[in-house]
Amino acid sequence: MSRKAAAELIEPTLTTTTNRLTGAVLRAQSGFFWVKTEQGVLECRLRGRLKKERQATDLVVIGDQVEVTPVGNGQGAIEAVLPRRSRLARRAAGPRGAYKEDVIVANVDQVLLVFACAKPEFTPRMLDRYLVICEHSELPVIIVATKIDLVGREMAEAMFKPYEQIGYPVAYTSIVSGEGIAELRSQLAGKISVVTGKSGVGKSSLLNAIQPGLNLRTGEVSERLTKGRHTTTVAELIPLDMPGGGYVADTPGIREIGLWNLPAADLAWCFREFRPFLRDCYFAGCTHLHEPHCAVRAAVERGEITAARYDSYTRLMNNEDTPS
Repeated sequence: MSRKAAAELIEPTLTTTTNRLTGAVLRAQSGFFWVKTEQGVLECRLRGRLKKERQATDLVVIGDQVEVTPVGNGQGAIEAVLPRRSRLARRAAGPRGAYKEDVIVANVDQVLLVFACAKPEFTPRMLDRYLVICEHSELPVIIVATKIDLVGREMAEAMFKPYEQIGYPVAYTSIVSGEGIAELRSQLAGKISVVTGKSGVGKSSLLNAIQPGLNLRTGEVSERLTKGRHTTTVAELIPLDMPGGGYVADTPGIREIGLWNLPAADLAWCFREFRPFLRDCYFAGCTHLHEPHCAVRAAVERGEITAARYDSYTRLMNNEDTPS
């Protein structure tokens, strides 16, 4: 994405509607939205008619482009939400046991999937779920391995090598030694990025290292549960002070992530190493679970697809629980 395009996502403009401004949602909390407009950042709420619209997704999230009407004293009313060009979303429980789409952030250029090498333990199956969601949404991904100082570079690379082999870039980082921080910072310049991953992996600490002075609140990992305490409670787009600018979305930690609106027939395509074999199965509509002459399973047997990744695929096809 060009620097100009990145700026256009955030820089506000006047709309043709009298008194309305177009701006980007930088922060969302408890029904309040902070929107960057040409009149500055306005604290906004939704118009009543928008609240009445029943949807299977979030009405407004950070990154959304919205039309607002200023009402004075630095406040405004959100009148309309413009179409999203991209989104990172998961499945969330809705009323009466139904499900709805939980959009984490809209209009992003890339997703940084942050996973620790230790404390908490690396969970490949959860990473696979994130990757499926990003592939289905056609969002570019950078896998960020944190806390490499706890295990050493060689072991860290062994953990993430299967993902590098199928084409995912992996950034190896340590906020203790500073390794990998400068390289990762350069990949954020001029882009709108979302930083997400399991709680306790060091997302906020990583952002503090990328841009000193952010002073995002960080927390310790529970030694008893080995699960991170949630330290980010508000979703927010944070401007980056670097050549080319850019924004990052710091999001609350996610312990579980469910797939939203993903047809079972499309799941195999979301495993990018499966794609060369999908047209070679004997049966049309092959699920790659039990059918004879399945090209995907044959690739697993030959070692061209790892058994671990195939296991993740079968668990998702069978709707098995996500590891937390």
